[in-house]
Amino acid sequence: MANDRNDFDEEPEIIYIPDDEGKEEEFEVIMKFEVDGSDSKYMMVVPLDSEDEESEEVYAFRYEEDGDDLKLYMIENDEEWQIVEETFNTLVAELDGGNEHE
Repeated sequence: MANDRNDFDEEPEIIYIPDDEGKEEEFEVIMKFEVDGSDSKYMMVVPLDSEDEESEEVYAFRYEEDGDDLKLYMIENDEEWQIVEETFNTLVAELDGGNEHE
């Protein structure tokens, strides 16, 4: 049975991002979204080898897909970052059913 929530049944999407030394680190894609009024696509990722799951960091990137190639871009503009952060928080609140302040 196919529906809009089938993403929860799929294997997590793993991407590899090189660090400053060129060593590839594994990240799990936790969310992809587009911002209203923009052609830009964004993804939120978390490191897979995080030793402290309580303080897991979430990283945001603007991305472009070119066939099988994935190009990631750092978000360096404060205005763009604010829009991405607001969109992410809104989507998380919707997924939680809007019960984030219980």
